[in-house]
Parts: sequence; C-alpha cells; structure tokens
Amino acid sequence: MNTVKRAFFIACCCFAFNSISAQVGINTILPMSTLDVNGNLSVKVVNLNGSAVATPIDDGIYISLNPLANDQVFNLPNPTTYPGRTYILRNVNNTHTAALTTSAGLLFPKGSTTGSAIIYMYENNNRTIFVMSDGFNWTYFN
Repeated sequence: MNTVKRAFFIACCCFAFNSISAQVGINTILPMSTLDVNGNLSVKVVNLNGSAVATPIDDGIYISLNPLANDQVFNLPNPTTYPGRTYILRNVNNTHTAALTTSAGLLFPKGSTTGSAIIYMYENNNRTIFVMSDGFNWTYFN
C-alpha cells in the first residue's frame, strides 16, 4: 500500500511541476512562450481628468489624460511596488499640458542615464508615451 501511495505522490508532484512551468496558448496549438496569443489583444482603457491635486494613475493600460489647465499633474505609482507594470499614456487635450510625475524614483527617457522627476506632455512633445517600471524607476518611450 505504501508503494501505491508513494507512486501517487510522485505522479502528483510531476503534474504540479508541469503545470507550474506550462505554457498557455490562445488560438494556437503549440504555444512558444509562457503566454502565446494568436489574434488581437484588447487592454483596459481609462480616461482621467486633471484636478487641483495630483491625479493618481493606478488603473488601466491605455490612459487618456485630460488636463483641464496647464501643467496639471498626473502621478504614476511607486515603481518598486509594481515592477514590470506598463502604461500607454496620451494627453488628449489640444490646449493644455499634462505634467507626469511618479511617487518614487525617476522618469528616464529610453536610452538615457539621466532621469527627471517630471516630464511634460504636450503637442509635438511626448504627446503619447509608453512607460514601464524596472522595479526602481520608470522608463518612457515616445
């Protein structure tokens, strides 16, 4: 009886290990990555209006920022709390500048070692940016 229990335990462990390291495919038979999507992808869209105090960015992937006055602040979360988190941010207001800050760390342009505490998003300058947390700071691409 102990042999049957031991064999069952080993089989369960092997099954658990395989499911932990499994790959998931959506609309594909042989996934080549941890998540392999063969088709379209939709992400959560959020609209944020500026206010007199910094507006937190804490939900969604594609975020439309609408500053109601110049230099209204939109604040990214702490990058150490959310390593790997990504956002696509767009200033949808044609007349007002959005100011982007973070509650910790700095904002680094792609390919630079010089970060800043604030960046401005306006027509022809960072109108749409992609930001990603590296676990310490945010890197942005425009």
